[in-house]
Parts: sequence; C-alpha cells; structure tokens
Amino acid sequence: MSQEQPHRPQEPVKYGDVFEVSGKLADKPVAPEDAKMMQAAETHVFGHTKKGGAAAIMQSAATSNIRGGFVHPGDKTDLAAERGVTVEQTVPPSTVTTESVGGQVVGQHVEPRRVVAAARTDEPALQSKITIGEALEAALKTAGNKPVDQSDAAAIQAAEMRASGTNVIALAGIAATAQSAADHNATVDRDERKIKLVDVLTGAAEKLPSDRAVTRQDAEGVVSAEMRNNPKLCTHSGGVAASLTAAARVNERVDI
Repeated sequence: MSQEQPHRPQEPVKYGDVFEVSGKLADKPVAPEDAKMMQAAETHVFGHTKKGGAAAIMQSAATSNIRGGFVHPGDKTDLAAERGVTVEQTVPPSTVTTESVGGQVVGQHVEPRRVVAAARTDEPALQSKITIGEALEAALKTAGNKPVDQSDAAAIQAAEMRASGTNVIALAGIAATAQSAADHNATVDRDERKIKLVDVLTGAAEKLPSDRAVTRQDAEGVVSAEMRNNPKLCTHSGGVAASLTAAARVNERVDI
C-alpha cells in the first residue's frame, strides 16, 4: 500500500498575504532571516518577542515557505537587507510601537498614556483611553511623510466630525486644512513639493474643536471614508484609518 505524500503548498506565503503592505515587498515570500531580524528587534525593545506580533507571524510564514521549498534557511529578502527590519517606540502622548520591514509598516500597536495619580493612595493608577486627536497624532509616526490625498482628507474630516459630534467642519480646523492640502497636491507632480500629513496633523489633539475617546464606531466611520475616496478602495497602511482602528482596539481592552 502506497503512503500518501504530505501536502505541499502550491504558492509561498508572501508579505502581502499576511500584512497590509504594497509594492515589491507585497510580492516577496517571507524569508527566515527576515523573521530572525524581527525577532531580534522585538527582543531588543520589549525584552521578548510579542505573542501574535510581527515576528511570530513572519516566523510562521517563513517556516511554511521552507517546508514548501520556496525559500531556504539563511535566505533574506533583498528589501529587508537593504532597508532593514525595525521596531520603534515613541512615548508621548501615547506609547506607539511601529514594526517595519523594508521601510513598510507591518505592525503598529498603540497603548494609551497612564494616569499617574489616583483618587486615593490605596487605589491603583487608572489607564486612560486614546482620544481621536491622539490617534491622529499617532499616525504621524507611520505615515507622517505621506503626501495628503483625497482619501486622507476624507478620513480626517470624518475623524474631526466624530470628535466634535457635529457635521460642521471648522473653517480653520484640521479637516479644512487637509482638504486644502489634498486640493493643492492634486496639482503638483513631484512628491517633495506636496504637503505631507505631518504638516496637517501635528498637534491635532489641540487643534480639534473638541476631543473624546475613540470607539469602534468612530474607527469604522473613518475607515469607510478613507476607502470610499481611495481609487483602489483600500486604506493606507499605517495611515489615519489604521491609527484610529488600532486606538479603538486598545480602548476596548481598557473597558474589560
């Protein structure tokens, strides 16, 4: 009796299969050395690899690719070799951890700031929620140099309206500024001359007419606005919608 041969995958697991990335990286099979570099980077920042984090996902994908014969132990993606694998953290006003491969974001985690003082000395410190303004500012770490387009302007407008609880756009607010930037950029050919998200969203929490904690409904509204105004009907990796979504997930955990 002949034994069945173990099933072999027909296609390698590519970066675009497991992360929201684009361009050349999306079509590259996840390589074992890439995963090792991300594991080393996470260990350097956190002291360990994060459960369910980018390193764990990459290791699983690389192992599958080795078993399928698509890559070999010691293989490294050229983009990872050229532009590196990084894990970066910024603290104020919230802790934002950004994981990147070849210059593209493969993971972002936002943790809200903590209230140091408690109501009584015997009470534990409370963890505050991430506001819409803080989530907009967090997007600068991952997409600050992105030229503002109509999808960004629409997402920022949706965020501002949800923060204020009205359908009125402030004349000098960040939504109006973002729309002006998108209109300007549509007439400019060279990216270096275009207005970037960092020019619009710096200090967003203070510029909003009012601010409040991000909810899942807020994030869904911003995601919908960004997708509707993107010709590819998708959101930008690490952009405004992605930052609001990450913040909403964190805020839901705070409620538990």
